Amino acid sequence: MAGPLTAKTRLMTWEGFWIRTISLGEVNFTPLSVMIGLSLLIIAVVLQKLLYRLLTRRFFPRFKVHPGLGNAYATLVGYLFLAGAILIILPLAFPGFNWSTFSVILGAVSFGIGFGLRNVADNFVSGLIILLERPVKVGDRITIDQTSGTVTSIRGRSTTVRTNDNIEVIVPNSRFISEAVINWSHTDNKVRFRIPVGVHYKSDAFHVREVLEKAVADHPGILKTPRPEARFVEFGDSSLNFEIWVWTIDWTLSPSSFKSDVNYLIWKALKDAQIEIPYPQRDLYIKEMPDKEGLREISIET
Repeated sequence: MAGPLTAKTRLMTWEGFWIRTISLGEVNFTPLSVMIGLSLLIIAVVLQKLLYRLLTRRFFPRFKVHPGLGNAYATLVGYLFLAGAILIILPLAFPGFNWSTFSVILGAVSFGIGFGLRNVADNFVSGLIILLERPVKVGDRITIDQTSGTVTSIRGRSTTVRTNDNIEVIVPNSRFISEAVINWSHTDNKVRFRIPVGVHYKSDAFHVREVLEKAVADHPGILKTPRPEARFVEFGDSSLNFEIWVWTIDWTLSPSSFKSDVNYLIWKALKDAQIEIPYPQRDLYIKEMPDKEGLREISIET
């Protein structure tokens, strides 16, 4: 008899634990209500992710919304959905929860932010600003602090940038607000590249311009309008310095490869036209000067 009674007593004690009311000021809750609230919160997070995927992969593409804008809108909708879900879940998890209690919680959160979570809050607010103002968006080619790559995701705390070496760089959102960011595709993907070229002083500058412009004209990634243009930049120490200006849309994601292709074309065109590409030269003048003792010393001037 003692065994079954003990088991029954334990069962009643276990059930009593889950429904036991705990009071904190005006807020009452039970372990069971807290578990229900956590379960609902997990479900809300899962639904948020499903809603994000539905909007970015089905809804916005159907209406031909730019992927970057679609990502921003879907993220904002997800935040609003999660905030609304939390406001619904809190009264269920904590009976007696009201707006006065909510203001106390906000005060505690603000206190915590002031002491230890300031950077987290700063990055989160910066993320909201990025999503609303869209200085950068998913798919943009950017350069920040000598790091160049494509924006692959914008989250609450940070933004992920993938470089051409397939390296993921995690950048805090606050840096996009406080630092200068080069966005290669903010309004469109058309970008002008300036490729420097130096030729020998004995070269005909007008012929060099013709050769350079013709060399890059057939590259499939270079736009015909605006057309490629060779500019005579300066008289250098050892060369006549030119720049070939070309416009492209397709190669903004791979600028190094594009410049390499153009340099190959320029080198071949200059070689075929027998235009010399110089290297730095120094002229040495040797003077022999007698000293006071009749000896000679050699001085070299460059």
